[in-house]
Amino acid sequence: MRKIIWVLLMGIFLIQSSGKPLQAAMDVPDARPIIEKMLHNYYYSNTDGRSHAVMEIVSRNGQKRTRDFVILRKNIPDSLDQFYYVYFYEPSDVRGVVFMVNKHIDRDDDRWLYLPAIDLVRRISANDKRSSFVGSDFTYEDVSGRRLNDDQYEYVGEESFNDSSGLGTRTAIIIKAVPKEKSLVEFSYRKVWVDKEYLLPLKVEHYNKRDELYKVFLALTIETIQDTPTIIKGVMRDLESKGETTMEFKEVEYDLGITDDIFTERYLRRPPGEWIK
Repeated sequence: MRKIIWVLLMGIFLIQSSGKPLQAAMDVPDARPIIEKMLHNYYYSNTDGRSHAVMEIVSRNGQKRTRDFVILRKNIPDSLDQFYYVYFYEPSDVRGVVFMVNKHIDRDDDRWLYLPAIDLVRRISANDKRSSFVGSDFTYEDVSGRRLNDDQYEYVGEESFNDSSGLGTRTAIIIKAVPKEKSLVEFSYRKVWVDKEYLLPLKVEHYNKRDELYKVFLALTIETIQDTPTIIKGVMRDLESKGETTMEFKEVEYDLGITDDIFTERYLRRPPGEWIK
């Protein structure tokens, strides 16, 4: 009888002690839909978009360089495929350079770089998309976006976020993103602070193969344009090189009716004046 009572008591104890962890596990949000919505808001908002971007690159010794360019973007209906067209105005040594992306959800993206000084069209391979975007601290992939299926996601928690960037205090959802193919990237994982209201990235930390923080993105300014919350200023800081790049978007417009033919190879050498003016 004592043995039976002891077994019953242990059973009750195990049920009670495991109840809270089980409930807690049930309450943990699924991280993937949060990231999916964040990527949509950050890279896919509205049917298309155009913006004038000014990039300031600052080296560790304080030397400054600028890049002045126009970005055209169009979403493919009923798909996660997407087009990007980037035309550079300044400085003079990059004037006329074009970066173009046909982003695909089920295979490697098609990426081109046109260099007018030598009249060369160069295809950018899957490995090159992680290299520096025109000498800045952003990569080509940072500009056009990383695919949802390239990573696995884990919910970390929530916190009150305020980095004195001017956004004020925001509530952020923290998610850890681990690449499925680690050999294709230089980082071992990223931590993303997603604004709970806007579902936009407030902060992204990149960790190297030694699990050391080496690069940080911060959103500096968010404005609502055509009813769409939009990051119009952000900074990428390289903690290893001690450099940083600030990118600010001006004259942001959505739903312009940009046509598909703009995003073809023939427009690399012949920029569409009506869209990049």
